[in-house]
Amino acid sequence: MMSALQSHAQLFSIYGKVTNDYNDEGLPHAVVVLKDKGYHAVTDDYGNYQLSNVSPGTYLLEVMYVGHNALQQSVTVVDRNVQLSLKLASSSYMQKPVIVQGTRASSNTPMAYSEVGKEEIRRLNNGQDIPYIIRFTPSLVATSDAGTGVGYTGLWIRGSDPSRINVTVNDIPINDPESQQVFWVNMPDFASSTDGIQIQRGVGTSTNGAASLGGTIKLGTTNIKSKPYAELNNTFGSFNTLKNSVLAGTGLINDKYTFDVRLSNIMSDGYVDRATARMKSFYTSAARYGKSSVLKLTVFGGHERTYQSWGGVPVSRLLNNRDSMLTHAGNEGLSDAQKELLLNSDRRYNPYTYKNEVDDYTQTHYQLHYSKYFGNKITLNLAGHYTRGKGFYEQYREDEGYADYGLQDVVLVNDTLTSTNLVRRRWLSNHFYGTVGSFIYRNEKLNATLGWAYNEYRGEHFGNFVWMQFAGNNFSDDRYYQGNSLKRDGNMYAKAIYTLADKWDIYADMQVRNVNYTSSGNDNDLRAYDVNDNLTFFNPKAGISWRRTDNEKWYASFAVGNKEPNRNDYIDAIAGAVPVHETLYDTELGYQMWGANYRVGINLYNMQYNNQLVLTGDLNDVGAPIRINVADSYRRGIELEGGVRLTNVVEWNANLTLSENKIGAFEEAVFSYDLDDYERTKHANTDIAFSPSIIAGSQFQFHIWKTK
Repeated sequence: MMSALQSHAQLFSIYGKVTNDYNDEGLPHAVVVLKDKGYHAVTDDYGNYQLSNVSPGTYLLEVMYVGHNALQQSVTVVDRNVQLSLKLASSSYMQKPVIVQGTRASSNTPMAYSEVGKEEIRRLNNGQDIPYIIRFTPSLVATSDAGTGVGYTGLWIRGSDPSRINVTVNDIPINDPESQQVFWVNMPDFASSTDGIQIQRGVGTSTNGAASLGGTIKLGTTNIKSKPYAELNNTFGSFNTLKNSVLAGTGLINDKYTFDVRLSNIMSDGYVDRATARMKSFYTSAARYGKSSVLKLTVFGGHERTYQSWGGVPVSRLLNNRDSMLTHAGNEGLSDAQKELLLNSDRRYNPYTYKNEVDDYTQTHYQLHYSKYFGNKITLNLAGHYTRGKGFYEQYREDEGYADYGLQDVVLVNDTLTSTNLVRRRWLSNHFYGTVGSFIYRNEKLNATLGWAYNEYRGEHFGNFVWMQFAGNNFSDDRYYQGNSLKRDGNMYAKAIYTLADKWDIYADMQVRNVNYTSSGNDNDLRAYDVNDNLTFFNPKAGISWRRTDNEKWYASFAVGNKEPNRNDYIDAIAGAVPVHETLYDTELGYQMWGANYRVGINLYNMQYNNQLVLTGDLNDVGAPIRINVADSYRRGIELEGGVRLTNVVEWNANLTLSENKIGAFEEAVFSYDLDDYERTKHANTDIAFSPSIIAGSQFQFHIWKTK
């Protein structure tokens, strides 16, 4: 036993960071090999690596990373762990990632963000949507209508809803410009074509597309692979969940060309009754790499057909309280058949039973990127994009009045029908296109970016009928409502990070954004609307970070964000109550420390809002819930995160967010079925809905097999 302990005590670690030679950023997923022993390690999302269980001696260490020259260096281990930082020179031809880098945060940016790298994405990619891939990052809550993470999913960051979270793919905006949300169901299995995800919390850096008032998610698609490859991935699980993916690529042809393709099929019956999902997607890219430039075309898209389950499960059904379920049935006006379904179901209750109560949507994205490097200091990035989307959701409706659809009553010989059973479809057809670009300048002290974007959105909302039990002279293909929207969104930003004395980083970021939104027509409840709003925002940001040692960093920042109302905020507003834009003042203070076997981080944030739009219980004149501006509200909290290698086999990562999310003062409106009117209650310093005060995550990883 003593001999074994003495032998164990003589094993050490070699650890450090692998960076590039043009801006000293960490290189994620670089391969570090101890050639004499055959051990290897892969750097994490920040470029950190660790080789464990190394005996004393002298070894030849080799580092390899795509697009950079391999580096070999001798290293000697005597009687302690060895810290060794390694810098790789970029290779003669241009192989750096094509992603437009102007809006991403880097290791010296003074703000809170997390990285999910390619290897972690591969481990977690079981066919679920992106929100479930990144659900272990701090302050994030993922949701799923069907209960399986397949189909309609969403995410909330620090209690901020999806409409306040900016999402880009290769710096191209993905948020729907009107609802300002991302519908992940339209991008099935996109994780299989994603090489990295960055999640910024708070306002974050200046970005393109929708405003960030809670978080930013930046996805980068597959980068260059130097060798040909082919993969077949199959996953199956509970509730008949199945994913099939086929991926293939040519590798680098003649040191210039690459072609990649993916086809995916995902299906699931869902946890909730009838909450099925049937989804197909594709991804393809073609690129030409020169000595100082890259031209890359990326096309991806998906088609989804999901059975609706967004109605949710009533609390009374979850608690199996029969009296409360009967009250719920009466309040909602359920028919006898619907009431029996509620009473005889379980926690998987779904109120919809019509066989085609589905959401059916197709969306295709086209992106063309060009990057040009002028020496090692100046980079030009240009990109154009176009997104085409079209689809509907279908609904069966009982005893609907003809007048509610602007239709004529049906006259029979001895009677006049004023209502009928029918099947309707509500359509969305849209086009989204634009351009983004940036100039980036880097030297040993300064990293500066000048960026811009201009995007246009044209959307058409309309509804028609698939079937009527008694149609009369009402034709099934008539559009009973129609509306058209145009949104123009342009921005310019300039940001810079300057390094002082190799320890201090000064950060400044300024953005000017203009939004012009017009929309007119009739909504699905036949109300006429006419919106014309033009807004200009100035969003400054500043911060400082201090690297006290090579293994720890302090930072502080202040940022301002502004966001326009959503389409529904305009259309559903109470008469005379025109919604105004929201403003966020975000202050962040953080500390990070890392070592050979651990990493820890702490971040304090104070997000102070002016005119935040929140749900108060008020309904418009047709019963739809609306959001109204509240003068003062805030989100304040502390985020803790860390990881530790407990043994050579077990690694533990965890995070915890403790927060207070309050509205200064507002009036809550709750409809009383007994009074047939609203009961109104004034609140002061009350909690914001859907904003949990505790968010925690924990993950153990077991490295069972060791590769040499």
